[in-house]
Amino acid sequence: MGDGAIRIERAGAAEAADVMALIHRVFDEYGFIWDPEEEFWDLLAEEFPYLEPRGALWVGRDAEGVVVGSIAAELVSGDAVELHRLYLDARLRGAGQGRRLMLTALEWAREAGCERAVLWSDTRFAEAHRLYDRLGFVRSGERELEDVNETTEFCFERGI
Repeated sequence: MGDGAIRIERAGAAEAADVMALIHRVFDEYGFIWDPEEEFWDLLAEEFPYLEPRGALWVGRDAEGVVVGSIAAELVSGDAVELHRLYLDARLRGAGQGRRLMLTALEWAREAGCERAVLWSDTRFAEAHRLYDRLGFVRSGERELEDVNETTEFCFERGI
């Protein structure tokens, strides 16, 4: 893994704190307010949403075993998966690692019988939006959240 590649592995509730540490680093990078109870209820939930058969979570670890990437998938209907928590440390962006995480989640969704994928992404994550475009996602909506960061999100969708 000396070439900057990460080791992608399935994860569960036990890794939620490591995923939140990754997200905290990204929030610091963007100058976002850190309020995990409001923003990350899913990772703090007593009933963890990203477990089989209705969901999955993957983490990417660097050579030292630190979680430097994440993605989660949640079945939201009979034919659709919603992707969540795609985060990657800044030093790894643009090297194909976000793509690897995304393709891992899409393959899981395909095997689960999903026909389409949807995700919501903060409008400020332009680098991620370029990845979604390259992977064939189409922007299909926009919403404003009433959260501490005054988030506006774009919706992206594609077939699987």
